[in-house]
Amino acid sequence: MAGQVYCIGELLIDFICTDGTGDLSRGEHFLKKAGGAPANVAATLSRLGTPAWFAGKVGADPFGDFLERTLKDYGVETSQLIRDPHHGTTLAFVSLTPDGERDFLFQRGADAWLTEAELDEAVPAACDLVHFGSATALLGGATRTTYLNLLKRCKGTRFVSFDPNWRSDLWRGREADFIREMLDLLPEVDLLKVSDSELELLCGPMNREEAVRSLHERGVGIIAVTLGSAGTYLSNGQQSATVSSIPVQTVDSTGAGDAFVGAFLSKVAALEDRTNLRSDFDKLVEITKFANRIGALVCTRMGAMEAIPAKAEAESVDVTSFS
Repeated sequence: MAGQVYCIGELLIDFICTDGTGDLSRGEHFLKKAGGAPANVAATLSRLGTPAWFAGKVGADPFGDFLERTLKDYGVETSQLIRDPHHGTTLAFVSLTPDGERDFLFQRGADAWLTEAELDEAVPAACDLVHFGSATALLGGATRTTYLNLLKRCKGTRFVSFDPNWRSDLWRGREADFIREMLDLLPEVDLLKVSDSELELLCGPMNREEAVRSLHERGVGIIAVTLGSAGTYLSNGQQSATVSSIPVQTVDSTGAGDAFVGAFLSKVAALEDRTNLRSDFDKLVEITKFANRIGALVCTRMGAMEAIPAKAEAESVDVTSFS
């Protein structure tokens, strides 16, 4: 399945409190949204015209129905989305205060119980690219083994994309475990996307260039450090540059990083020959410009999946104002 991307990780329900109290115990009104970083990546790929598969697990319940229907509506292939009759769909409740603080409650369910036997291993084996998102995958449960074994099989045989998706609410008190897990996974990863804060978490108090160099020394190929409105710091181990984004009026940045990854992978998937991609820095800059554009456009609308532009819209945006 040339040019197709397999995404594995969590798919869940985000319940966002709309009362503005910042206190879940006082919240009465909640907005239901499809959540999960790798699912957002798959939806972005599909919206941009790249065939995408999603592998994960949800409950055999109404929330699972909603999530499966949502992915199908975005054109994502869902034959690897498993329905669990014994565990409910994973739920996250979030309430934001005016100053940006949040109250968070996570109820993990089916996404922890994805087994290797439930997946058709021929599907990722036939896809050119595989994306791993790890917000919940490494927390424990059967999914952890499934995820790590697939990652091991794909390294060196597929273009492997990895996004740590650090969530402090999920790893509070276990930060050292998270860092150790991430550093162990990095060798042979072709594309690592991290935020500036994730880079600091993984590498400690060193400047950006030194931190990125240390990750290359661990065996990472291409590194993209997203910097919000400042663009993306891109490095292939020999060359580096900060690639500017386009100016937008930010409404909601949720899912912008996932859209960046999906857009980046859509361009990689379209290449007939990826053999020398890492060394072709001009091509990497071109791809990053496109990914920055998609990430920025997502910030102009509410929601993660709902904000993803279609391919025609994405390519019609004037990009002459940035380089």
